[in-house]
Amino acid sequence: MAFVRILLAIDAVAALVALYFFFIGIADGSVSSFNIGLWLALLGSIAAILGGWALNARGQRRAAIAVLSILAVPGFLAGLLILTMLIVQPRWN
Repeated sequence: MAFVRILLAIDAVAALVALYFFFIGIADGSVSSFNIGLWLALLGSIAAILGGWALNARGQRRAAIAVLSILAVPGFLAGLLILTMLIVQPRWN
């Protein structure tokens, strides 16, 4: 149960990051009628992945873990990369 909640928390943070970039894109005009379909597909798929919580509520824990891991694993690895770059401070030249 705790593992599913951890995955859900990581997914929620990733969803908030995606929503942040979506609203910033709307504000500066980079999200336009040309690419709104891509954004809606991205946000819809994130919402569907977050809906994996319902699988856990129905007792299908393995399916919930599999669905929530689709976004949680890359989100965790991206966060780990950013944290590593902040701590190590590599020279890029």
